[in-house]
Amino acid sequence: MERSVQSSAARAAPQALRLKVGIILARSFTLSAFALFVDTLRLASDQLDRSGRVLADWQVLGSTRHLITSSCGVQVAPTSDFVDPQQFDYIAVVGGLLTVSQPVDHETVRFLKLAASKGVPLIGLCTGSFILAEAGLMKGHETCVSWLHYHQFRERFPDHDVRPDRLFNLERKRGSCAGGSSAADIAAALVRRHISRDAERNALEVLQIERARSQFDIQTRQPLCEHVNDSRVAAALITMEQHLEGGITVDGLAASVGLSRRQLERLFTEKARMSPALAFRRLRLDRARQILLTSRKPIIEVALDVGFVNTSHFTKEFRRTYGQTPAEIRDSAAGERRVLVENGLAK
Repeated sequence: MERSVQSSAARAAPQALRLKVGIILARSFTLSAFALFVDTLRLASDQLDRSGRVLADWQVLGSTRHLITSSCGVQVAPTSDFVDPQQFDYIAVVGGLLTVSQPVDHETVRFLKLAASKGVPLIGLCTGSFILAEAGLMKGHETCVSWLHYHQFRERFPDHDVRPDRLFNLERKRGSCAGGSSAADIAAALVRRHISRDAERNALEVLQIERARSQFDIQTRQPLCEHVNDSRVAAALITMEQHLEGGITVDGLAASVGLSRRQLERLFTEKARMSPALAFRRLRLDRARQILLTSRKPIIEVALDVGFVNTSHFTKEFRRTYGQTPAEIRDSAAGERRVLVENGLAK
C-alpha cells in the first residue's frame, strides 16, 4: 500500500500548490527521461495514486501545439503555450538525439533566455543540457552529462565545466542530469526540497525505486573503451565487460579481434597504457567497487560476481588497487551517507 504524502493534520485542510514545473520537449526527445521526471512529480503530488495536482503541477510548454515526436516514435502534445516563465518554479528541457540539427526552435530559445533573465531555474534532462549550453545558459554552472555524451559535450563547449561521473547536479539556478533513471532522482530532489520527504518516498516506492540517489552518487558505468581510440582495443574491453565473472582468456580475447596474444598485448600497451590482464583486473575490481557501494551483497558474493574464487584473494587485490579492503570502503561510504543525511542532502 502506498504511503500518504500528507500528515493527518495536513489532510484536514486544503494544501497549497508547492511546486510547479514547465517542461519543454526537444525534437526526438528521450521518452524515458520525460516519463520518469513527470511521473515522480505526479506521484508526489497526491495520495493513493489519484494523480491529482494537489501539491505539484506541470505543463508541457511549446511554441505551437503540434505533436512532438520522441526518439522512439511516441508523440506528445504540448499542454500550454509559452506563458510568463515566472509562473513556474523550474523549467526543464528534455533532450534527445544529438544528431538532430535543431532540437528546439528559435522561439523556444528566446523563451529559455527570458526565463533565465527573470531568475527562473533551468534544468537540462538527458541531453537537454546541450540545448541550454548552446543557448549560452550553462556558463559558470557545472553540467552533469552521461559518460556516453561526455566527449561530445567537451567538443561542443570546451569552456564549460562538465563531469560525467555524477547522476545529476542541482544548483539554485541550474540543474542537469545524465538521463535514464537519474531523471527520477533529480525530480525526487525537487519534491524533497519543495514538498516533503514523505511525498518523495511515496513517489519512489510506487515507481519501485529502492532509494533516492543524491547528486553525490556516481553513474553506474564509465567504460574504459570510451577512453581509447583503437577499435580493436575497444572491442576487447567490451568483451571483457561481458565476461567479468570469468570464462575468457587473453588468448580468447586476442582471437576475438583477429590478433595474436602478443599483438594484442603490444596494442594494449600502446593504446591503453596497460596490459590486457591489468585492464581486465581493473574492470573486475571497478565493478566490484560499484556493487559494494550500491548493494548489501555479502562480500563473498561480490567476489564471485567478478570472477574471484575466494574472499582472501579478492580482498588482497582490492586493497592493492584502492588502498582499502572491501569492508572498509563499504563502511566509509556508509559514513559519508550518514553525514549527507544529517545535512539534509540524502535520505
